[in-house]
Parts: sequence; C-alpha cells; structure tokens
Amino acid sequence: MAGLNETPKANRVHIGFFGCRNAGKSSVVNAVTGQELCIVSDTKGTTTDPVQKAMELLPLGPVVIIDTPGYDDEGALGLLRVRRTKQVLNKTDVAVLVVDASVGLNSFDRELLNLFEAKQIPHCLVYNKCDLTEAPADALHVSAATGAGIHELKETIARLSLKEGAEPKLVGDLISPGDFLVLVTPIDESAPKGRLILPQQQVIRDILDHHAMSVVVQDTELAETLARLGTKPRMVITDSQVFAKAAADTPEDIPLTSFSILLARYKGLLETAVRGAAAIRSLRDGDKILISEGCTHHRQCEDIGTVKLPRLLKKVTGKEILFDTSSGSDFPEDLSPYKLVIHCGGCMLPGREVLYRMKCAADQGVPMTNYGIALAHLQGILARSIAMFPDLRDLLNS
Repeated sequence: MAGLNETPKANRVHIGFFGCRNAGKSSVVNAVTGQELCIVSDTKGTTTDPVQKAMELLPLGPVVIIDTPGYDDEGALGLLRVRRTKQVLNKTDVAVLVVDASVGLNSFDRELLNLFEAKQIPHCLVYNKCDLTEAPADALHVSAATGAGIHELKETIARLSLKEGAEPKLVGDLISPGDFLVLVTPIDESAPKGRLILPQQQVIRDILDHHAMSVVVQDTELAETLARLGTKPRMVITDSQVFAKAAADTPEDIPLTSFSILLARYKGLLETAVRGAAAIRSLRDGDKILISEGCTHHRQCEDIGTVKLPRLLKKVTGKEILFDTSSGSDFPEDLSPYKLVIHCGGCMLPGREVLYRMKCAADQGVPMTNYGIALAHLQGILARSIAMFPDLRDLLNS
C-alpha cells in the first residue's frame, strides 16, 4: 500500500530528454537526477527503449524523468525506436534537447525542435560535453562528466514546468465545507484487490481537501444508505459500471454523476466527450468503433471496455458494430477507419497525452467520448449526470 503515499504518475510533471545517439542524453539524465538511472556507454544506441522513472526532483517536486533512444537511430529496429520516441512527446510536459557540443545542431535536432514547437511543448536546448569543446554563447552549457551547468539546467526545467492558466477541477469547486457526498464503488471481480481505483482515491482526497465528507458504499447498499442518512447528500458519485442502478436508487432531487465524468472534466475532455456521445445515434451496420484504454491490465470476463460497452452498444443501437481496442501507449495515429472513439477515463495518462489523443480525433473528424459518458448516454441518464454543468446541457440538443 506504499503507493498510496505517492503522487500518481499521471499528476507528475513529465520531463523528456531527447537528442541523437551519443549526445550524452543518458549521462545528462543521471547528472540531473543524481542517480544512475540510465545505462551509459560510448556505444551508439545504448538506450533502445524509453526509460522512465517517477521521483522527487528539487526544485520541481514530483516528476517523471524519461530518457529516450537516439532520434537518429537507423535500420528497421531504429525506426521503431524513433517511433517510440515520438510517442513519448505526447506525454511530455517539458522537453530537453541534448546536443553534443563537439558536433552541434544537425537536421535530426532541428526536426525535434520543430516537433516541440508544433506540439507546443515547453523546451530548452542544452549543449553537453562543454568540458571538452566550445558551444554557442547564447545556449545552455553543461558537462555531465563534471557536473558543470547541471544546476542551471534544473532551474531552467523548473521554470518551464510552471503551468499556465487555472488548475484543473475535479470536484472541489462543486461542493462547500461541511457538505457530504455518497460515493458508489462496487467491489466485484473487476475491482483491484485490497484497494480502490485511482479516480476514487483522487475524488476522496479532493473532498477532504475542501473540508467536506464522503460516505463510501457499494451499489448494493446505496438505497439503504440514502434512506438512513436522514438528509440529502450534496451529490452521489458512482462508478460508471453501475450507473443505471445508481440512477434508479438515487432520488431525482439529488445530483448524480460519475467518477469518469469528473475525470473527463479534470483532463479537459468533458465537452468533447459530451459532443462525441451524440455520434452513437448515427451508427450504422458495419461501422467500426475504437475502444481505447490508457493503461494495461488483465482483462476480466466482464471487462467494461471489451465486453460490457460493446454488448450495450449493440443492444441499444440494434446495429452490427465492429470494435477495435488499444491500450497503454498504443493509440493509433490513423483514426480514419473509425466512426467513434470511446476512451477510458485516462486516470493513468498525463493530461497532455489525453489532450493529444483528443486533438488527433478532432483533426481527423472522428467524434470522441469516454466510458462514463457513453454509458450514461446509452442508459438514458446523460442529461441528469451532467446537470451540474449547465453550460454542457445545450450540447445534448446540438
């Protein structure tokens, strides 16, 4: 249970180190972290897969450090490694381009800089091996071998990591001190052994941070709990898999939503997901849907993504729909075969990667929604589940 004391990876600043082979990326990573995090060798291509490590890094705090393969790698395997490096960009909050000072910028480095700009990733350019040769005067200079310039590099990364705009909202802005909420968390074969899933943990913590109270029950005890409370809770928040039962057991005058809907809001996906749910009405025989999960896990016999959602979609629409699935970092770049993307809550993904996936779908004209909103729509309770967000209600009729 030690992991409960740690900041989830999805909520950490992701710092990616990029560059060509033998630029000294891994050596710079080790110098910045003060650990032998990466294997270092004079042999080109020592880093063959992205290496990531969650840690505390002063003066930033909780971060994920990612070392990537050389962007100039060659051959069939090299191209696969470069593809993995490009995937890392989709979750990177701050990018560090490491250049060998004795070589200088090359076409691969410039391509990376263009990608940083195109994806609007805050970044810095750092020349390594400056104990051995000169580098441009207007650039960051470091030596992973001697430690020179490493402190300045860390300060630069810290400045770049400062997030602009308002903090994302989970549930705290919807409640007041002293409110109490009922959280519905079914314990079935898909529930993790001995713990709650991450969105449930995060909502409970946000409630505590705002000096409110939560009552956590299984779906089988919801009706009895509401009857015994003696007063109305501020809202009921349910796991999406028992949305229909929670809606039936919760009186209409009590606001109802789901962990998945709150997480979609937190990740910046909510408006897109509500719009995307409308595409379910226009599905036809032979249409294909991508069901995508941000994490990898052992699938149970009643898995929500591969069993429950497809079954309900076919039942409600009456159409012979085809399904593809993806998990982890394997999100397809080409979404043109799909009429709809249904994504998980994204609790294990950094916000930047969720927004990247949302943009991929938007750029290709493919509607995108998420598990909780799709389930609420299919069960006729979407309007009720987003009623606490008045600016979204008009979307249902658009």
